[in-house]
Amino acid sequence: MLARQRQAVILEEARRTGAVRVSDLVGRLGVSDMTVRRDLDVLAERGLVEKVYGGATSTTDRSTDEPGFEAKSVRQRVQKEAIATLAAGLIRPGTAIGLSAGTTTWTLARALDGVPGLTVVTNSIQVADVLRGSGRPDRTVILTGGVRTPSDALVGPVAVQSLRSLHLDVVFLGVHGMAEGRGFTTPNLAESETDRALVEAGRRLVVLADHTKWATVGISTIAGLDEAGVVVSDDGLPPDARRVLTEHVGELMIAAVEQPAGDET
Repeated sequence: MLARQRQAVILEEARRTGAVRVSDLVGRLGVSDMTVRRDLDVLAERGLVEKVYGGATSTTDRSTDEPGFEAKSVRQRVQKEAIATLAAGLIRPGTAIGLSAGTTTWTLARALDGVPGLTVVTNSIQVADVLRGSGRPDRTVILTGGVRTPSDALVGPVAVQSLRSLHLDVVFLGVHGMAEGRGFTTPNLAESETDRALVEAGRRLVVLADHTKWATVGISTIAGLDEAGVVVSDDGLPPDARRVLTEHVGELMIAAVEQPAGDET
C-alpha cells in the first residue's frame, strides 16, 4: 500500500472514531511502528489530525464539536493523570462529592481507591463503572438518569431533577474549554444545563482542566471563572492563562508533569 493510501485510511478512521492508536494501525496496515508515526507526522503537518501520546485524534475547531469518550481518553493522558493525583488530595474521607462526566474526572475516579467512606454522585457512566469496580464496601455511588451523549454523560431533565435535590461537599467538574469572559464551557447544550445543576449542588467547585483547554470555547457556559474555588491544571498552562485564572478563581493548583522517556507523539 502506498503512503498516500495509508494516510487516507488513517484519516478516515480518525474521523470515523475520533481517535486512532499506533498499535492498532500497525496491525491493520501491516507496516512498522515508525511507518505509522511518519504517516501521522504528515497528517499532523497538514492539520488533519492532532498527535497525542500513542496515536492521534481528529482535529475539530467548532464550538459544537463533541468528541467521543474514546477520542478524548487518549488526549493529554499524562497531564490528566498528574491533575487527578493532585486533585485527589483535596478529597477528605467520609464526604459527599460530585464528579461530572469527562475523561479527566474519570481519571480522578481511578485515583480514589485510597479514600474511605465516600459518597459519589455522577452523571458519567464511565466514572460510575470505575467506582463500582473498586470493590470498596464503604463507598456509595449514585448515578443520575438521563439521555446519553457522545462523551458518555447522562443529561437532560431527569439528570437535572435528580441533582437539584442533593447537597454535596465538593463538585469536581471537567470542562471542554475555559477562557476569560466565557468561563468554563461545553459543546453540548443539554450537558451544560446538567453540569450547572451539579455545580449548584456543591458547596465548593473544583475544575479539572489540562492546559489545552485554555482559550477553547464551547457553545454554552457552565460557570464563570469566579465560581471556581479551585482550578487544577498542569505545568503546560501558559503564563497569560495563569495570570487570568489567579485573578478570578480562589486558587490555581499546577500539577508537575513528567513526560515518558522516548515519547514521540
